Amino acid sequence: MDKVELASPPQDGITRVAFAPASNDLLASSWDKTVRLYDTDANAMRHRFNLAAPVLDVAFAGNNSAVWLDLTTGQARTVGAHESGVRCVNYHAESGMYSVILHSDPLRMLLSGSWDSTVGIWDPRTNTRTGVLTQPSKIYAMTLAGNMLVVGTASRNVWIWDVRNTQQPFARRESNLKYQTRAIAPMPNGDGYVMSSIEGRVAVEYIEESKQAQKFAFKCHRHKDEQGQEVIHPVNALAFHPGYGTFATGGSDGFVNTWDGGNRKRLYQFQCYETSIASLAFSHDGSKLAVAASYLMEQGPKDHPADAIHIRTVQDKHVKPKEKK
Repeated sequence: MDKVELASPPQDGITRVAFAPASNDLLASSWDKTVRLYDTDANAMRHRFNLAAPVLDVAFAGNNSAVWLDLTTGQARTVGAHESGVRCVNYHAESGMYSVILHSDPLRMLLSGSWDSTVGIWDPRTNTRTGVLTQPSKIYAMTLAGNMLVVGTASRNVWIWDVRNTQQPFARRESNLKYQTRAIAPMPNGDGYVMSSIEGRVAVEYIEESKQAQKFAFKCHRHKDEQGQEVIHPVNALAFHPGYGTFATGGSDGFVNTWDGGNRKRLYQFQCYETSIASLAFSHDGSKLAVAASYLMEQGPKDHPADAIHIRTVQDKHVKPKEKK
């Protein structure tokens, strides 16, 4: 079966899905104040963590706190707090980087991006904040590309920090996109990142100044209506395939597309989902793609029974780059 819908889904909008670094376990956070851990092979929920407020990102609660969830004991504890909602979270370890915070091994560095315009650096073993990175404005998206922390904020600012030396930003840039940043995802090799906006565009960017000539942006997730007018949708979700380095985009049009950035071509478009795509995640070996289909309030408050998490089996035709002719 090439697609399954996970049982026991969140009971409200889904904010994030993330695969574990070395298994097919999947985490899902939601506005229903829960984080759920799924065994995607067995299509079973292993744990449900009930928190005090809506969960905006995996392991982060909307009560301005960074929360550490122990998958062995099923217990949750607060690592630290911001002055406003925590929007993003990343985990940096000496052996690599993960966006998944729910992990049973000791952490080296926990990074939390907040609407209070700061990134907190935490040692979750001691619940100690070891640093604060002040950003130019409210944080909307954040990711780790190797040792580089890429932070997308309001006013189209993109600040890049080397987590090994945080005395000042490595680079201060303006987004190549004209509208508000919606998502950022790192290239598997750490050379750069892709970022998306609310206006149906994606930019492929590089960390080093020497590679800036290679950057580009393109239009996506848009269509013509019955009157021939172009309808443009936010690009809410980005995820790189760990093996091929191609990436997927998910939009409020309900479509998931995969792209070959090297050849600047779309590889595949999956059939339309019933509602917006809120989050995407490839499994560690690239064999699965988790798709969080979730209404994102584009049309105001209304019932959204179509919210669900789908697990797709990934084939080469979906993600393998085509040879240049």
